[in-house]
Amino acid sequence: MKIITANLNGIRAAAKKGFFTWLAQENPDIVCIQETKAQQHQLTDPIFHPSGYHCYYHDAEKKGYSGVALYSRQKPEEVIVGIGWSDIDCEGRYLEARFPSVNIISLYMHSGGSGAHRQELKFSFMERFLPYLRELAHSKEYIICGDWNIAHKQIDLKNWRSNQEHSGFLPEERAWMDELFGAANFVDAFRVVNQESGQYTWWSNFGKAWANNTGWRIDYQVITPGLRDKVLSASIYKEERFSDHSPLLIEYDYSL
Repeated sequence: MKIITANLNGIRAAAKKGFFTWLAQENPDIVCIQETKAQQHQLTDPIFHPSGYHCYYHDAEKKGYSGVALYSRQKPEEVIVGIGWSDIDCEGRYLEARFPSVNIISLYMHSGGSGAHRQELKFSFMERFLPYLRELAHSKEYIICGDWNIAHKQIDLKNWRSNQEHSGFLPEERAWMDELFGAANFVDAFRVVNQESGQYTWWSNFGKAWANNTGWRIDYQVITPGLRDKVLSASIYKEERFSDHSPLLIEYDYSL
């Protein structure tokens, strides 16, 4: 089972850059997309509903902002649009597909980088989300794919020293990830098979971040512990650029 997660920073812009051509070549079983930045009525072109997939979208109320999508070759038993929290759902940040053996979530967590108010909203979501995840994990295997907007450890961003007071690498955020991958027993699927440094999924558009690989690893596939031994491979696709993020590809010895 191949799962791809990608923050496209505008699905229409990414389409023009060849994302869907590449996706067809990769032929994944599941695709989780964040930052569609479009309303569904703007996505009537067949390119946004790839052949062979069941396609689901959850838009933000604000036009040109946020939004998530999930494509699956197998039709889910149920699709949950939104997490049920109005402040989160109005921004289109959560989409869940439920299958017989595993449930898969496309998640776009807040960045917090645009100001104190957004960081407080991010903290508020984090405070609610961890108990929510703990409850989910009691019932079934889960794969939560998406842009979590937090680099967990020093290895996960190039300039960690100068970013310790910046959103995405704050002590409180990192402690939350410690708990997620510690007491809460969730697993960072990428690190199961890849412990190398310099593995990033996002680069600032400022300076020469991309050219110098001055990046952050903030896109994850977070899995329940029962799937740890099912992770076969993990890679970040960097040969083409569809966005300021790069797609994360993980293969599992598992089937829906």
